[in-house]
Amino acid sequence: MTTQIDRLNTALVVIDLQNGVVAHAYRRDQVLGTVNALVQRARRARAPVVWIRHGDEDLKAGSRAWEIAAELAPAPDEVIVEKRYRDAFEGTDLEQVFSRLGVGKLFVAGAETDMCVRSTLHGALVRGYDAILVGDAHTTIDRTQEGVPDPQGVINHTNLYWSNQRAPGRSGGVIQSADVDFE
Repeated sequence: MTTQIDRLNTALVVIDLQNGVVAHAYRRDQVLGTVNALVQRARRARAPVVWIRHGDEDLKAGSRAWEIAAELAPAPDEVIVEKRYRDAFEGTDLEQVFSRLGVGKLFVAGAETDMCVRSTLHGALVRGYDAILVGDAHTTIDRTQEGVPDPQGVINHTNLYWSNQRAPGRSGGVIQSADVDFE
């Protein structure tokens, strides 16, 4: 259904699961375990796994906080896209990566739900990709002191919000990790 012509492949996009991002994340271990299982399934299906890594003054390149969480390990042949904005497409070569890999459909997982995950989902949809959020494979931190709902509320709201997302010729949606099919 994607409007990306001749891009029949599906990719798993893993957003910002870095030490400094997930150090205090809600359901951290459960989400990392779920994402790790998705990565293994994608690899078995020979679906591309594309890693997104954020860098800024709090996540300095080369620092421990900037590194992808130890529970996850990008394979040597998997692309890591470095970004500075919430939307992983902005100021990066992510579109060129997907073009080279023939990708038109994305399964998206990672952190933080209400920041980079949501921004990247929107960025993908407006650029013509089908962008499916893996509902049990994203997380955020507790920002209740800032007037934001608790992390589970943020996750639930984002899953609800994205569940029927669509645009002409492309769609969003939410799927549970057990139902993801990379074929």
